[in-house]
Amino acid sequence: MRIGQNPAKASKTVEQAQRITVAVLNYLPFVSGYYAEGMHVLKACMATARAEAGLPFDLMVFDNGSCPEVQDELVQLHQAGEIQFLILSEKNLGKGGAWNIIFSGAPGELIVYADSDVQFFPGWLARSVEILEIFPQVGMVTARPFRQRVEINSYTEEWGRTTPGVSLEEGCFLDWETFSSFVFSLGTAEEQAREWYETSHDTRLTYHGVTAQIGASHWQFLTRKATMQAYLPFNMDRPMGQVRQLDERMNADGYLRLMLPVPFAQNMSNTLPAELRVGKTALKPRATGSFFRRLANLSPVRRVLLSLYDRVFRLYN
Repeated sequence: MRIGQNPAKASKTVEQAQRITVAVLNYLPFVSGYYAEGMHVLKACMATARAEAGLPFDLMVFDNGSCPEVQDELVQLHQAGEIQFLILSEKNLGKGGAWNIIFSGAPGELIVYADSDVQFFPGWLARSVEILEIFPQVGMVTARPFRQRVEINSYTEEWGRTTPGVSLEEGCFLDWETFSSFVFSLGTAEEQAREWYETSHDTRLTYHGVTAQIGASHWQFLTRKATMQAYLPFNMDRPMGQVRQLDERMNADGYLRLMLPVPFAQNMSNTLPAELRVGKTALKPRATGSFFRRLANLSPVRRVLLSLYDRVFRLYN
C-alpha cells in the first residue's frame, strides 16, 4: 500500500540533454604494463574535449569491463559532475557491442564517438559540426586529416568530381610532421611511413567556402544519431579489428566521409603526451585481501611478471 505521495509529482520541469553527446569508449583491464598510463590518457581525452570545444555537449563514458580501480574512479568523476552519463559494463562487449548501446542510448541529436586515447585541440567540435551541417549527406566527420585507402572513400571522391559547385584538389597538403605524428602513434615504422608519404596524396573538397579532406575513421568521428541507428545492431565477434565495416558500409550507402583539413585531434595511444604529463602519478591497484594479489604486488615478483608480460605482448604484437 502506498504511503503518501511521490515528491517527484511536484516537479514541473526536467533537465534537458544537450543537442550533442560526446561518447568515449574505455577499456582498461588493469593499471600496469601496457595500460599503466591508461587512466591519465582517458582523463586527458575528457579534459581536452571540454577545453574550448566551441559548442556545449554532454559527456558520456561507456566503460567496457575495466578493472575495479578504474570503474571506481569513473564513478567518482560522474559524482563530481565531470561525466554526465556513465555506463559500466561488467564484461567487455567489444567495440561493436559498445556501439550498439552508445548509439541507441546517447541522448544527443548529434553524437561524437571517440576512443579513450583521443586528444582534442581547441575549436574541434565547432569546426566538426560546421562541416557536418554545410556538406550534404555527411555520414562521418573526423577531427584531423590523415591518409586512407581510396576504396573506402570512393563515393565521397565521386561526389566531389561530379557535383556542381564543388572544388576538388589533389596534392600533398599534409606536411611530414602532421602526417607522421598520426601514423607513428599507430606504431608504424619510419621507413614504412616515409614510403607511404611519398607514394600517396591528399584529396580535398571545398563547398560553400568550407574545405574538408576526404576520409574519416571509426577511432573518432561526429555523426547524426539518426544516421547511425540505421546500422544497428553491429555484429562483431572479436573485441577489435572489425570496426572498419562501418567505414565500408557508409561509403557503399552514399554518405560523405570527411575530415577537418588541419589537425584538431590526435591519437595519444597508451602514453600521455609530454605537455599533459605535469604532476601525474600512476593509478594504484585497489587493495585486496587475496594472497596471490599481495604476492604479485611484491616488488621483485611484480618486476618479473611485468617483464614477462612485456615480452609476451611484444611477441604477439
